[in-house]
Amino acid sequence: MDFTYTPKVQALIDQLNQFMEQHIFPAEEAYEEYMRTTDNFWTTPPITQALKEKAKEQGLWNLFLPAHDMEGGLTNLEYAPLCEIMGQVRWAPEVFNCSAPDTGNSETIIKYGTQEQKDRWLTPLLDGTIRSAFAMTECSIVRDGDEYVINGRKWFTTGAMRDNCEILVFMGKTDPENPNRHLQQSMILVPKSTPGIHIRRHLNTLGYNDAPFGEPEIDFENVRVPVSNILLGEGRGFEIAQGRLGPGRIHHCMRLVGCAQRALELACKRVEERTTFGKKLSQHQSIREDIAKMYCEIEQSRLLTLKAADHMDKYGNKVAKDLIAAIKITAPIMACNVIDRAMQMHGAGGLTGDYFMAEAYNYARQCRLADGPDQVHMMSLGKMVINSVNG
Repeated sequence: MDFTYTPKVQALIDQLNQFMEQHIFPAEEAYEEYMRTTDNFWTTPPITQALKEKAKEQGLWNLFLPAHDMEGGLTNLEYAPLCEIMGQVRWAPEVFNCSAPDTGNSETIIKYGTQEQKDRWLTPLLDGTIRSAFAMTECSIVRDGDEYVINGRKWFTTGAMRDNCEILVFMGKTDPENPNRHLQQSMILVPKSTPGIHIRRHLNTLGYNDAPFGEPEIDFENVRVPVSNILLGEGRGFEIAQGRLGPGRIHHCMRLVGCAQRALELACKRVEERTTFGKKLSQHQSIREDIAKMYCEIEQSRLLTLKAADHMDKYGNKVAKDLIAAIKITAPIMACNVIDRAMQMHGAGGLTGDYFMAEAYNYARQCRLADGPDQVHMMSLGKMVINSVNG
């Protein structure tokens, strides 16, 4: 397995690293100050908007676009290291128009949308003028003439709190009695302004409000959308979900690797600066052991995720599903463990907003549930391994 990148991709890696060093890291304090003092958490911070313009000027825009669907796009393996770089700062992906759920929603419309749907929603998403949300739920979708009627409640509707969020990619059940459970669901495009959509509350996680991203609880009460808003056709929702979740899991896992790598680097600096019991923290045996474990766990997750990306590119999501499940199990747990050790080495300060670790831990812990809990992936992977051994 060769992870040597083409000159084009290596140039993007170098350029993105340079952008992070010159613009993103220096802007962290201004970003956090804005979020502490603003009256509207759900507006894009001015510093982010300014950096978006710089990223566009430098061609660091929509880097996520897939090679198999867009000319000039990148493969999963090529995009993976860029995700790792962006993952070092929680809000960095938005600067490059590469943040979830917009990436997955854009890919969904690219792959499965009609030309009319692309013109209406994809173009402004790729321009960065609007944002989107993803709502995968058990809500009902019932056809009534030329419209579909949606009813139900959805927790954690990713991205829906943003004031410039205009479209929801909604997955619900059109045929709940179908004996084939993979044909029960459908996906449909639902404008956020549609009557009957009620944001009940925003949901914090571990005390963080996750602004300006936002994942509210939403009630859908007789929400009516045209039949033409359906994606691919009734009963195709599971198929679409499988198409979008594979790449999305690569993105999440590599961003988590970036989070963990930054935590490790901060820990290495901290243990050289802090003295206890008459010697540097870095001279204590337990600290060295923890640093070694952090390094090994990051490398293992990074290489496993790159292997999964490589197999997806070569053989498709279905063949690579065992590796996709494996990275979804290992990468979030790895990040939680690595970040936790880094927090411990920073003492009480590691729990505060003075460092990036607390929010990074919150993100990593979320990812143990997002796109399916650990246990679901373990159950699926365990079954695949047993079957592969026993023929």
